[in-house]
Amino acid sequence: MSDLNTTNPATLALHAGYRADPATNAVAVPIYQTTSYQFGSAEQAANLFGLGELGNIYTRIMNPTTDVLEQRLTALEGGAAAVAVSSGQTASAYAIQNLVTAGDNIVSSTDLYGGTWNLFKNTLAQQGVEVRFVDPANPQAFAEASDSRTRAYYAETLPNPKLEVFPIGEVAEIGRERGIPLIVDNTLGACGALNFSCSRPAASGFFPARGLRRPKFFLLEACGARNFSCSRPAAPGIFLARGLRRPKFSLLEACGARDFPC
Repeated sequence: MSDLNTTNPATLALHAGYRADPATNAVAVPIYQTTSYQFGSAEQAANLFGLGELGNIYTRIMNPTTDVLEQRLTALEGGAAAVAVSSGQTASAYAIQNLVTAGDNIVSSTDLYGGTWNLFKNTLAQQGVEVRFVDPANPQAFAEASDSRTRAYYAETLPNPKLEVFPIGEVAEIGRERGIPLIVDNTLGACGALNFSCSRPAASGFFPARGLRRPKFFLLEACGARNFSCSRPAAPGIFLARGLRRPKFSLLEACGARDFPC
């Protein structure tokens, strides 16, 4: 593991959570293909399962490889901790189910990815959780839809496919006044690897490309990217272009993206 004294996103993306193996000095994160872990004693096992001691219990719960990813995401986001799961829908469900019980409700933006809409409209309803949908163009609608059983607000920074930036600051402040957290699906803004400064600040964040034949970074031309203004970003990356007529990566027409070296 590593404790990097830096905020440089390029360095964090490569080294946060793991610098080198202490036995071999290998810098690549190993893939731990194990389901189980050895306990030093029955007492240690009891402490681990009772959460009295931190450590690996079972791969379904944690894995050293996954732990590096979680530490890396935490460092890039400036967060307290991270939990890696197998899909975005799992992440959304976990975030909400940790806050609600049957009879509670959440208030959600209407501008959502279709799978999330289905999760909210059908699956959560079957679990006794009401989701109240409001138009994010009117942030005050979140306050109007709230009551004593409202446990969270939910939105996407750049909703798929509408791509209209959610008013995070306004809704977050409404939630603070009522003790209601705002949960944000930040798919298009994750990790902050590109820090755009603009009137629509949520639309930053690109992912490093690996396994490409030519070791270059590409940026997807999307989301009003031409309208952003910024200082030269430290670490370009990619969005995987999906649903385009021509399935390829497009260059971002902003911030001198074409001038980045490989």
